[in-house]
Amino acid sequence: MASASDKSTSSFLPNDPAVDAPTSSHDLLLGSFDPSKLHPMAGIDDKLDYLLLDDEKTNDLPGAGTAIPSRGWSDDLCYGTGTMYLSGLTLGGVWGLREGARKPLAVSNARLRINSILNSVTRRGTFIGNSAGCLALVYNAFNSSIDAIRGQHDTYGSMAAGALTGALYKSTAGVKPALAAATVIAGSAGIWSYVKRRV
Repeated sequence: MASASDKSTSSFLPNDPAVDAPTSSHDLLLGSFDPSKLHPMAGIDDKLDYLLLDDEKTNDLPGAGTAIPSRGWSDDLCYGTGTMYLSGLTLGGVWGLREGARKPLAVSNARLRINSILNSVTRRGTFIGNSAGCLALVYNAFNSSIDAIRGQHDTYGSMAAGALTGALYKSTAGVKPALAAATVIAGSAGIWSYVKRRV
């Protein structure tokens, strides 16, 4: 009859299936993994495909190698829009916090002050965030199109995309506001493009 110590060491015998079981993801993916052992009804056998991503492949347009490398128009679109949206939410939230804290109230009450701050933060934060996100979305679409047509990525293309974005953004307000917005956003795009290249 086996003792308790024999039972505790018997699971580590070489013919035990627990010895062959992978203990880490490295063992599972790179070891002698047999996909047919997953489930017989899956019908995988040896036809298991792995997803290979080209995460390291950057944009090959001339002038695209900057401080913030790009992997193409979709990368710029996603990261640019998300970054501008979150930055706009933060800036608008700070603006709303300041506005809500300074707003005069009929009765000085902490609950009314908190309500005033929250109302201002949600009003200003969403407005600035949504506006900045939409501007970035349109700018990146114009910028990628201009880069594809011209075959290079440079400051002039970025400024042209900024001018088109600003003109489109204020196009319903008239010619003067559209020109003013085009100038401001083209200047901002030029400064951003210059800083990306110099850093």
